[in-house]
Amino acid sequence: MSTIYGQDRAIDPMYIHGLEEKINTHLDFLSKEEFNLMVDYSSVNPFINEYWDNDKLKPYPIPIKNVPFEIDFKDSIYASPVLIDKVVTSRYGWRNRRPHNGIDIDLVTGDSLRAILSGKVRYVGYNRGYGKCIIVRHSNGLELLYAHLSNQIVKENDLVLKGQIIGNGGVTGNARGSHLHLETSFKGNFINPEYLFDFGEKNKIRSDKIWVTNKWTSPHLHSSKRKSDIQVATTFKEATNQKVVQVKTHRIRRGDSLSRIANKYGTSISALCKANKIRRTTILKPGKRLIIGF
Repeated sequence: MSTIYGQDRAIDPMYIHGLEEKINTHLDFLSKEEFNLMVDYSSVNPFINEYWDNDKLKPYPIPIKNVPFEIDFKDSIYASPVLIDKVVTSRYGWRNRRPHNGIDIDLVTGDSLRAILSGKVRYVGYNRGYGKCIIVRHSNGLELLYAHLSNQIVKENDLVLKGQIIGNGGVTGNARGSHLHLETSFKGNFINPEYLFDFGEKNKIRSDKIWVTNKWTSPHLHSSKRKSDIQVATTFKEATNQKVVQVKTHRIRRGDSLSRIANKYGTSISALCKANKIRRTTILKPGKRLIIGF
């Protein structure tokens, strides 16, 4: 197993000392997890075997919709993917008139990346958008995608422990500046990572039982520029009581203009600009979406 202490760039020694004290409190837990990992993946696990494919980035033909759905966690904490302070530079939500299905965490090319949870590596490859990426599936069916890497250390079907080094951060694929793009999904449904994980200093998983509603699988209900108000549903009743605001969107076609779109949906150009945070002079690019209204 890879060391959980290594980091590939200079960090303040006092910071490392404090970090080691935090990590040492979980060493016994990690040794137990190594045993549990072997147990979880030695038996037939329906979550692991369902659409298991090492060649496809997205193995599910279509997202398996059954909202709300429950995700169970055995852990109460996760391992930070980076040893440096976690700085989220872009969040899950609407960004540049298209969905941003994960969060971006700042790093420097070459920084070590660690598995947030223990699991089994399903995919290691290159994608034009994600660049070099790794997907790890966990025993509860959750998949975590780590993108824009400079190096991939693990291989398909490897078992990895929480905190194990799996690669190095970078700027491959469609990325502006080095960062980790992290996505969480369940049966093809992208979930706001911050709904499941608290990316503060304590690395907390928000609950051992989390019910996911449409609100947290719909990026157009969120803004990539600000953190969403997180209220976790821990029971089916709480999930069904969550009110989901439906948002109407329009896919931009060649020849579209703000006035034409406004007339089509019975709204105003000013309302379109406000909802999408654009100007009247903004060039509309075919294929992207505009929010029409709530």
